[in-house]
Amino acid sequence: MRADARKNRDHLLAVAGTAITEQGVDVSLRDIARRADVGLATLLRHFPTREALLDALLRTSFDELTAKAGELKTSSSPEDALVSWLRDCVAWTTEYRGVTVLMAAAIEDTESALHASCVTLRAAGARLLTRAQAAGMARSDIDGADLFALVAMLAWLGDQPALAPRADRLFDVVASAILTSAGSSHAKGERRPQTRG
Repeated sequence: MRADARKNRDHLLAVAGTAITEQGVDVSLRDIARRADVGLATLLRHFPTREALLDALLRTSFDELTAKAGELKTSSSPEDALVSWLRDCVAWTTEYRGVTVLMAAAIEDTESALHASCVTLRAAGARLLTRAQAAGMARSDIDGADLFALVAMLAWLGDQPALAPRADRLFDVVASAILTSAGSSHAKGERRPQTRG
């Protein structure tokens, strides 16, 4: 990709990120193009569909969360790694209003532009969960799909103005429910995800 084309693409992604943070994932593509001071045709030339735009925008964050899971696996205890990663995922998904709905749909839709990134992210969390389970620190009756669903659920809470004040406390409740008694003390007292409200 030519340098000027990459610069234009990066500018569109930056504008789209701001627009989605403010208005949610259903923000008009025409509005994003207007904010970026380009025509809709220019936006669509770079990103032919809304999902293609979201995939490009979110992939960096997906990759960072996946890499973070790998780092935590080697640098933290099993229970600390699992809770820390869960907090980071919830905090990130709360930033982009409505993204949890897209992620939940994309994980089941192999044709979705977001499918591969969501599958990779779910697998990263599953590895941390399996490690905690092997150490006897997490309950054995949940799997990576359950963990992915819990991220979506907790992020959804933070995305609801009326419920956002409860999101931090309910995160602790859920984290304590995931961990066994041996690891449950680690569910509290850590950095909490930022929520709107």
